[in-house]
Amino acid sequence: MAQQGVLLDQDQFCCSVCLDLLKEPVTTACGHSYCRSCIEGCWDQDDLKGVYSCPQCRETFTTRPNLRKNNMLAELVEKLRKTGIQAAPPPALCYAGPGDVQKALMSCLACLASYCETHLQPHYESPAFKKHKLVKATAQLQEKICSHHDKLLEVYCRTDQQCICLLCVMDEHKGHDTVSAAAERTEKQRQLGMSQQKVQQRFQEREKELKELQQAVESFKRSAQSAVEDSDQIFTELIRSIERRSSEVKELIRAQEKAQVSQAEGLLEQLKQEIAELRKRSTELEQLSHTEDHIHFLQRYQSLSSISVSSDLPSIVVRPLQYFGDVSKTVSELREKLEDFLKGEWTKISTTVNIVDVVLPPEPKTREQLLQYSCQLTLDPNTAQTNLSLSKGNRKVTCTGQVQPYPDHPDRFTNYRQVLCREGLSGRCYWEGRKRGGGAVQVKGCSRNQMRKRKMFRELLSLFQMVPYSLRSALRCF
Repeated sequence: MAQQGVLLDQDQFCCSVCLDLLKEPVTTACGHSYCRSCIEGCWDQDDLKGVYSCPQCRETFTTRPNLRKNNMLAELVEKLRKTGIQAAPPPALCYAGPGDVQKALMSCLACLASYCETHLQPHYESPAFKKHKLVKATAQLQEKICSHHDKLLEVYCRTDQQCICLLCVMDEHKGHDTVSAAAERTEKQRQLGMSQQKVQQRFQEREKELKELQQAVESFKRSAQSAVEDSDQIFTELIRSIERRSSEVKELIRAQEKAQVSQAEGLLEQLKQEIAELRKRSTELEQLSHTEDHIHFLQRYQSLSSISVSSDLPSIVVRPLQYFGDVSKTVSELREKLEDFLKGEWTKISTTVNIVDVVLPPEPKTREQLLQYSCQLTLDPNTAQTNLSLSKGNRKVTCTGQVQPYPDHPDRFTNYRQVLCREGLSGRCYWEGRKRGGGAVQVKGCSRNQMRKRKMFRELLSLFQMVPYSLRSALRCF
């Protein structure tokens, strides 16, 4: 009898979900107690429905209740564990919990439990279990039961797109388009096959795109490396050219310095000799002017006055203190011109680099999509034909019968009324224009990259070639 009392107490402390002693027991608002992991597992499955219910009394909660540990139950369960007198339940009552489904053979939709082969026998042998429906062992038994009627979900409501039980068909789903779960499965299986075909086709297309993209990336990397090496070589040659010009300027300045200093030092020596002679003559004359001997004075005066100081040295005129200031000014002007030129070309280089990409953007079809490629164009007055008048900001062109006083320029159109923009266009560009008056207007996207490149090198070469000559002109002032 004592042993039976222990078993009775033990059953009272078992979880109704896993049928094992409570582990970290928690109590719901309706008063039932469960293992924390068991009740949270049930409610995790109810998250999709948004309604939570007690597995025993089926009381529902619109919001997921906060669970708190039942300290009294926890202490009692712990004492039962330590006594070590727990008796194993009868075979007919032993069935697997949620974590033991891998050991179970079948699950009963009536008992909401999974059984191994040994403990499944009563469902085959006992008439009491004859109406129970067995399915392959599953851990989601609660999902197969209607939360409102505790009946097996056997019908599919196409109107509400959800599985329901037979009582739901007669209740809130009355009049809806309903079919058996098996029939809906057949239809969905057919649709699934079509989806699989589409997925497989899409998979093959994506695999092909992946391979093409990988090849494009490798080619892109090689192109980038080649561009880096070419740019490095070009800039290295450019730096060497500047260094050579710098050496030439230094040599030119030192040569001019040596020549002028040598000439000045020769004149300095002659001036020193003449000054020494003049100082000696001045001393003699001073002494003669103070002598008291009249005869000596007259005799010496004749000899001193007859000697005249003569010199072949012409008068020396020293230039104002300008010296090499003009040279520094000329080099500074060259630097400013070169910096301005490189600054303008750098914008073109960076723009050209930024438009390089691996994946082509989708073809724009609407104005909003086109606007992402919009660019502001500025007309180039150096290219405008003389019958075209440009606005103050070079954004508008007007055809006029009067010849405009444009200066001569090699890029200017002469035969046709045309004008180019300053910006170099490359890649995908979009702009909008407004036309007034009659006559046809033809707008073309014109690439001047090659012309600009040749012009850049011509100007750069002329700048470098101009350095020594301009410096020689400045040095000739000395």
